[in-house]
Amino acid sequence: MATFLYKLGRLAFRRRHFVALIWVALLTLAGVGAASAPAAGNSSFSIPGTEAQKAFDLLEQRFPGMSADGATARVVFKAPGGEKMTDADNKAAVNKTVKELQSGSEVASVADPYTGHAVSKDGTIAYASVKYKVSGMELEDSSRDALKKAAQDARDAGLKVEVGGDALNATPETGNSEVIGIAVAAVVLVITFGSLLAAGFPLLTAIIGVGIGVSTITALANALDLGTTTSTLASMIGLAVGIDYALFIVSRYRAELAEGREREEAAGRAVGTAGSAVVFAGLTVVIALVGLSVVDIPMLTKMGVAAAGTVAIAVLIALTLIPALLGYAGRRIKPAGEKSKLLGGGRKPKQADRPNMGTRWASFVVRRPVAVLLLGVIGLGAAAVPAASLELGLPDDGSQPVSTTQRRAYDLLSEGFGPGFNGPLMVVVDAKGSDNPKAAFTKVGDEIKGLKDVVTVTPAMSNKAGDTATITVIPDSKPSSTTTEDLVHAIRDKGEGITSATDAKVLVTGSTAMNIDFSQKLNDALLPYLALVVGLAFLLLIVVFRSILVPLKAALGFLLSVLAALGAVVAVFQWGWLSSLFNVEQTGPIMSMMPIFMVGVVFGLAMDYEVFLVTRMREAYVHGEKPTQAVVTGFKYSARVVTAAAIIMIAVFSGFIGSSESMIKMIGFGLAVAVFFDAFIVRMTIVPAVLALLGKKAWWLPRWLDRALPNVDVEGEGLRTAEDRRNADPDEERELVRV
Repeated sequence: MATFLYKLGRLAFRRRHFVALIWVALLTLAGVGAASAPAAGNSSFSIPGTEAQKAFDLLEQRFPGMSADGATARVVFKAPGGEKMTDADNKAAVNKTVKELQSGSEVASVADPYTGHAVSKDGTIAYASVKYKVSGMELEDSSRDALKKAAQDARDAGLKVEVGGDALNATPETGNSEVIGIAVAAVVLVITFGSLLAAGFPLLTAIIGVGIGVSTITALANALDLGTTTSTLASMIGLAVGIDYALFIVSRYRAELAEGREREEAAGRAVGTAGSAVVFAGLTVVIALVGLSVVDIPMLTKMGVAAAGTVAIAVLIALTLIPALLGYAGRRIKPAGEKSKLLGGGRKPKQADRPNMGTRWASFVVRRPVAVLLLGVIGLGAAAVPAASLELGLPDDGSQPVSTTQRRAYDLLSEGFGPGFNGPLMVVVDAKGSDNPKAAFTKVGDEIKGLKDVVTVTPAMSNKAGDTATITVIPDSKPSSTTTEDLVHAIRDKGEGITSATDAKVLVTGSTAMNIDFSQKLNDALLPYLALVVGLAFLLLIVVFRSILVPLKAALGFLLSVLAALGAVVAVFQWGWLSSLFNVEQTGPIMSMMPIFMVGVVFGLAMDYEVFLVTRMREAYVHGEKPTQAVVTGFKYSARVVTAAAIIMIAVFSGFIGSSESMIKMIGFGLAVAVFFDAFIVRMTIVPAVLALLGKKAWWLPRWLDRALPNVDVEGEGLRTAEDRRNADPDEERELVRV
């Protein structure tokens, strides 16, 4: 592989006009496609195989036009002090709001508070339920605007009005997170390279790659039902890895120049060596993202595949466009150690015998590997302790900041009707196979009334055929509580007995039950997903490093960093430690998507650092250095670049901590902490300590397996052999390009 990529790098350097033209054409084509494609809203959401989804599908068949999975909104009214919602003026204002809400084109129905018994016992709070024909993810912005306007008109009439429900769940805004990430990345790159031009290449190519990826997603969004949320993960991951991959190759190019090589040769060797690491690092990220399809949730599958495509584009750009840009830059890109005149006056490189910080750190670690290893493992273990108390769930309006109308509506409903009113359960009774459907409906209602944590059970409402009915159950506890989850399971357990007695099937659905099933599906998929991703990457790393213990150490180190990061997330978002520092207003269960999301994203990014750092060590070992010296050599050339890449990644993810949306805030915090733990404690501390202790055993591979595995030559041994042949035969033709 190194030889092929070496030739590709030299070709891109020589044919830079052609390469640049291709990428500009692709960017233009993707942009035109995105601009001319029909607009697409948010993608539909479904959880195949779950009871809640089966119930929704059944309702669509038996209750045509009901829009069982349609968005809902609750407009909550509170009378001014000393007044009642039944007062004439207040009642008139509510009736006017109800009529205004009914005029929306996507509105299926609006329940009047006064005819639907939706006024609290003390008469101070009432609510109007709005049902939409489409789901909250498909709702048009015009419908949301109409909902907000109706609420504001009621406020103008003197009432306190708040709006809850999933109808307002638009795509959250994260502020200037991407701009902040790019700004920090630019500063880090300038410090790393000592050159504005060299620092600009990774930023430019990453933006081009993300532009092509996101534009392609936008162009295909309507046809493939991708939606606007799909591009969020693609842009975040694509930007981070795009900068990192280009950073690796530009850094290696400058190192090759420092060794006295011609620029075309340096570009070829940079792509042949660092480019090989980029290819395999990119493959691990792609495996992790495409592996999200194991969860069998269409939305996650689409997000993973789209992000994987953007990563693949980032790899191709790093291998082709970077050497082409290096060809354009010519002598303006300085060898490693030299700075541009603007940033350092064109000073010559430092003395070769003066060790850099990476060398000094690695030398310290290999002298005291046991102490360093124990300190790192104990530190990560301590950080992981809170993960033992991990409680998973999906955020509801109760987890929103108190400044939002959704949270205030949630609190008003809890005040007037009880906390369980925010998460009603819908029980669907399929009595098509029953001899007496009405008796089955009655039996289901009676059985549910006898369960704990049940406040209200409404009478069964059947369809025209009389073979299916819905029953609304109001729990006594809030939607995200474990008590409500236990109630859902208790109803389902009762349903099994009812089925055997009446031949009627009992299904529990509604947003609360859907959230519970979603969390359970993610939990069930976590171990298979982890086994698939880690297993495939383990095999891939065996091929890269031709070792058993190095990939095993990489996988175990990754698990340590993920557990420690989950512990930090639990401590802040569930326990409330340092919550004020991160502006966490409401603690509660950790988002159920968080573990599997962190496993996928962090594993791919962690393997980036593993491959790039250890490949340099493997390269030094293959070229004759002793194992401990190879560790030091790997840090000498790679520590600075890996540190810069990690800081850039942390900056990109940390920008999302400032989001007002608790879910986005949690994701940003979790990924930033995970990258910090993995890059600086696992890869930069535990890895060199373990390799120093293992010595030559680290690179052991059974002979039969060595013969069976393909030789991908990531460390560039084939390039070294070819160079030796050219040096031995000075009359051999060599093509040099003057720049």
